[in-house]
This record gives sequence, C-alpha cells and structure tokens, in this order.
Amino acid sequence: MAFRWLSFLLLALPVLSLPQPSGIEARALFCNTPANIPFNDDKLPDPFKFNDGTPVRSMTDWACRRSQISALVEGYEAGTLPPKPPVVTSTFSKSGLTGNLTVTAGFPGKTTTFSSPITFPNGTAPAAGWPLVIAYSGLSIPVPDGIAVLTYDNSAIGEQNDQSSRGVGQFFDVYGANATASSMTAWVWGLSRIIDVLEVTPAAHINTAKIAVTGCSRDGKGALMAGAFEERIALTIPQESGSGGDTCWRLSKFEQDSGDVVQQATEIVQENVWFSTNFDNFVFNISLLPYDHHLLAAMVAPRPLISYENTDFEWLSPLSAFGCMTAAHTVFEAMGIPDKHAFVQVGNHSHCDFPSDLNPTLFAFFDKFLLDKEANTTIFETNGLFNGTVWNPSQWINWTTPRFSPL
Repeated sequence: MAFRWLSFLLLALPVLSLPQPSGIEARALFCNTPANIPFNDDKLPDPFKFNDGTPVRSMTDWACRRSQISALVEGYEAGTLPPKPPVVTSTFSKSGLTGNLTVTAGFPGKTTTFSSPITFPNGTAPAAGWPLVIAYSGLSIPVPDGIAVLTYDNSAIGEQNDQSSRGVGQFFDVYGANATASSMTAWVWGLSRIIDVLEVTPAAHINTAKIAVTGCSRDGKGALMAGAFEERIALTIPQESGSGGDTCWRLSKFEQDSGDVVQQATEIVQENVWFSTNFDNFVFNISLLPYDHHLLAAMVAPRPLISYENTDFEWLSPLSAFGCMTAAHTVFEAMGIPDKHAFVQVGNHSHCDFPSDLNPTLFAFFDKFLLDKEANTTIFETNGLFNGTVWNPSQWINWTTPRFSPL
C-alpha cells in the first residue's frame, strides 16, 4: 500500500504550477495495481480488502480497489484492454428512423472500419438526445418507447466461433494476432470507440450519458465485461450470461463437484476464445484467483446493473449465478445504493427468450436510469431451483459489509 500512502505525502507538498489531484482522482492516480498477486482461498475474495489486506471503507478507497480488481481481471482472465488509439473517426447517416454509424479506429496507416445500424424512436429527440441501448449481436430484450437501439456486431471485432478464432477479428487486424487481449476485451474496445464517436456526433442525437448495454448468453458475458470496464455505460443488462458472466468460477466448480453438469472454467476455455490464454493456467486451481466475478460485477457500481438468469438450463450454473450476485450486492449495499443492483432468476422459458411477465422489472430500470422516471428498482429474486445443490452463504462469504463514508 506504499503507493496509496504516497498520495497523501505528495498532496501535502507545495506545487507551484501543476494542478493537484484530490479525492477519488488522487487515490486512483497513486493506487498500486499489479496484474497478479500471491493468493489462495477457496472462499470468494473479499471486496472490502485491498490487495495487501487493509480495509476498504470509503468511496475514495473503492476507486483504488476497483482499479486493483480491473488490473487483476485483465491480468488473469480477460487480457489487456488497450486505451483509445490515436485515430478515431466516423461518419453518420440517417434515413427515416434508421441510422448508420461507421467507425474507423487504430493507428496511422493501420486502422479498421466497422458499421453499426441504429434504430431511432418516432418523434422529436429530447434536447439532450435519445437514450441508447447497445445490443451485442442484436436485441433479445424488449425496450420501451423513447430509446434508440444500436446493434453491435461484436463478433466481427473479435471472432468467437471456436478455438480457431484466437487472434481473429478487426481488433486484431489493428493490434496483431498475438495481442494479449481476448475476444471479450476486444469487444469492449470496439464498444468504447462507438461511444467515442457518438460523443462528437451531434447529428445522431444520442444522449451519451444515457447508454445501456445488453446481450444474451455469450454476448451477455460480453455485456457484463463492457459494463465493468467502460464507465460511460449508464446501465448494464446481461441476460443468461452463465459461466464467465454473472456466475463465479468458485461456485460453478462447487456445483460441478456436487454432481450438476455446469459450464465451469476447465470446460469454457476449451470451447472458445472469450478469455486470454493466461486464464488456462488457473482453471484447475481456481482458488489462486485473487478475484471472482462478484468483483467483476462490483466494478459496475455505483452505476446500475440488472442481470437475468434461467434455472431451466443446468449448464447456466443457477446456484453460482445467485450466489455470485448475492456477493456482488454487498458492494452496492456498502455504497448505500442496493436499488441500483438487481437480479432476476426464473425458469419455464427458452434460452435467450424474455418472458413478458419480467417486463416490469426491466422497464423499471429503463425508466429510472435511462428515462429519468420514478420507479421501484429494489429487485432481487430467484425461484431457488438449484438442482439440489444448497446455497450456504457463510461457506463463501466471510466478510461483514461496511457502510462507505462519502468522498
């Protein structure tokens, strides 16, 4: 924690010409964020401890802790997410209620270009622009009136066919097939470039402070990763993301060891290239991971997150999803915003279908966080059908949730 204490020392020194960072900016600037640390624990890692074991007790502390988690997720699992490249340009056209946004991004002499269709609501755009949903691979949830939808072809940015997709896609055309990014981080990179150009394209009439991201199944994993890493996302909605999404690796292993047939880490790395090759080194030793996906979900906080899961499909790890999001919820509780984190788990519908009786929970989040309407978003529900495996929170969660002091 030497870097954290250094922040206070440096801030105490007089500087004549340079502005001084303070509060959350200072803590993030001087935060020690290694990509790997010694760790071994079968329980879920404590959100409220820094890497060195000292406590996280304020929103300013959380800025550093979030940076640490981000570095660990990249180092162990997701691969490196590059920053905004020097070349980011775009064109935009619109005919009727359909627009087309074309992005060119990369380096001088080495760029890639991709396009995304946007469907606009009928009527005149609000003064701040339309709220927007970015849908990985297309929309699989209903969206209320007054919100535009952009369809993001994430698979073109980073292919996800099978193991042969490693290093293939438009992101890798720019950064090279040997880039340490996985397809998951490549997708975040492409999504961030979309937001970059929307911020400087007034003709699109998009409110870039009101952007949601969603996707189902493999694209639900991507949507959660995007919400965690891209802080300009105002609302994150993963749908049936399963292992590698809103479930925890430790809990999925527990389900598998208990006799359920779930998708755990050892299997998922053989199926596709969603994660970096470095993750292969830990799938048989999950306890060595100094994070789990409750911390990935917690990276979204204090921005809102609602995730949906389906207990009809054992491979979606129903106990793991509920337990993992229960653990993540403690971070929202510590911030005093439990109504910004919701979880809904039901059955009796096909994979990636969205039953209409779930619309009220979803629309409440759209209303409150994209449309600025009053809505009750205190939602945390499960049917408890975990294939006979028992969820015992004390087996996995060994921390007491603090109440953060403000900035």
